[in-house]
Amino acid sequence: MKVVWSPLAEQRALEAVEYIAQDRPRTAAVWLEGLLERVSQLDRFEEQGRVVSEIGIPAYREILHAPYRIIYRVDASRVVILTLRHVRRAWDPAEVDDA
Repeated sequence: MKVVWSPLAEQRALEAVEYIAQDRPRTAAVWLEGLLERVSQLDRFEEQGRVVSEIGIPAYREILHAPYRIIYRVDASRVVILTLRHVRRAWDPAEVDDA
């Protein structure tokens, strides 16, 4: 199954890496490598994540890559990475509506 990133998810990943890199550039690189590895597993195991509790629809799932929730949608032929949410940030349903 093909994995694609929404523009918002790409932006959030970049913001996270830039933030971490301000004080710990090596940690930022390791974090990004881990994120990409975690997401790449979705091409074979798209249902490994739990259903997003705020949505409750099985097609909307999440996996964790501390301290972020990687929220994605499983379609017929692809997995769409919708957004990354810091676990302490409030839920914003607009982030998953139009991706």
